[in-house]
Amino acid sequence: MLIRIPKGWELPESAATPESLFRDRRRLIKAAAAGPILLGMPALLAACDDGDPAAKAALEAGAKIPDPSAKLYPFDRNPKFTLDRPLTAERLATTYNNYYEFGSSKNIHEKAQRLPIRPWTITIAGQVEKEFEIGMDDLLAKMPLEERLYRHRCVEAWSMAVPWSGFAMKALVDLARPLSSAKYVKMVTFENPKVASGQSESWYPWPYVEGLSLAEATNDLAFLATGVYGKTMPKQNGAPLRLAVPWKYGFKSIKGLVRFEFTDKRPVSFWEQLQNREYGFWANVNPEVPHPRWSQATERVLGVNGRVPTLLYNGYGEFVADLYKDMSGEKLFL
Repeated sequence: MLIRIPKGWELPESAATPESLFRDRRRLIKAAAAGPILLGMPALLAACDDGDPAAKAALEAGAKIPDPSAKLYPFDRNPKFTLDRPLTAERLATTYNNYYEFGSSKNIHEKAQRLPIRPWTITIAGQVEKEFEIGMDDLLAKMPLEERLYRHRCVEAWSMAVPWSGFAMKALVDLARPLSSAKYVKMVTFENPKVASGQSESWYPWPYVEGLSLAEATNDLAFLATGVYGKTMPKQNGAPLRLAVPWKYGFKSIKGLVRFEFTDKRPVSFWEQLQNREYGFWANVNPEVPHPRWSQATERVLGVNGRVPTLLYNGYGEFVADLYKDMSGEKLFL
């Protein structure tokens, strides 16, 4: 039986760069339509493999290209999405991160700074009226930008409260114009093992993939975040584009998005491929359904001593419970 939680949402001249590489770098910086910097420069990447310091310097320069969207922040806050708890300190939320592309520890924020986030292209594909690509900044110009205060609940039983900036995922779905046959949205992250060392680990099914039903993707809560704490998104938190679905466990909130594919087949997500007994497709928060290796009844709030009770759907039941009322045969909660 689903229990309704009233208003739960209130809540570094020895390594001078050869001219050819220098020109490649200039081209890389200027090529705003060249797609996400997945580093499509074979000569440069081969040089990196050989330990060429000039090639490494060129890659690092790409990571230092400033985010041109910084001038847009902060966004106006949407008063509909508030909290019953203080916001987590920015220092905690931006240094305690899961991002397996950069490693399996929580302390990956320094490694993540190597990721270039401009140029960055989003691909819309699959069962849509017309497939297309759009640059990150062109996408931002088309979206209704706002800030929302959301709880974030990790499957590891820790949580935080954060002010995400971005836009409703429904606005992106509307831009994509999916066909009536589309039932799901498959989302894919960047793939760049030269920068994200975790992606060199062959036992993981890279790139990271996640998915939502179309009904979930167009729910009021589903949010595509581009910033946090009134500023552009830190790389370790998913820059330049990540998902935030606060009624689900955090592994569903995919980071570093480059592709949205509309499909009539349910996507198999990254963690499902690894261990579907522990990490299912739906992954809605439920305190009464334990993870096979630990309880989900309580959670540790970052920056707060002790534990607090976990709420069904992380306290967002009034927004999302109806999505699942006729799905009794599905494994909804892990």
